[in-house]
Amino acid sequence: MKAINIKEKHKLFTKQWHPHRIATVDNMQVILAKIKGEFVWHSHDDEDELFQVLKGTLYMQFRDRTEIVKEGEIIVVPKGVEHNPSTKNDEEVHLLLFEKLSTAHTGNVKAERTQTEYPDI
Repeated sequence: MKAINIKEKHKLFTKQWHPHRIATVDNMQVILAKIKGEFVWHSHDDEDELFQVLKGTLYMQFRDRTEIVKEGEIIVVPKGVEHNPSTKNDEEVHLLLFEKLSTAHTGNVKAERTQTEYPDI
């Protein structure tokens, strides 16, 4: 039970699209990530995801629209909804995510960016 400095934790890694776990709350994990460019279209059949933008602007693409999520804002992607996080203009975006421990990084999609293990930092 110690305070976690999110900015300091973000300094511990540079790899983009590779989530790092900073805490576990019941069956939920708190994750930090750095992203740049476009991810992959995917969904999670049984899990919602919460994205909080700590730095930059996230473009959360859905099949029918794109939601712009600015620094200090959150967006919840409900289970089963296909989505594709992205950034623009070569901007690196810092995220904090909340999701169940069972959430697969790219759902049922296997891609080059798919991660199967999240390091604890």
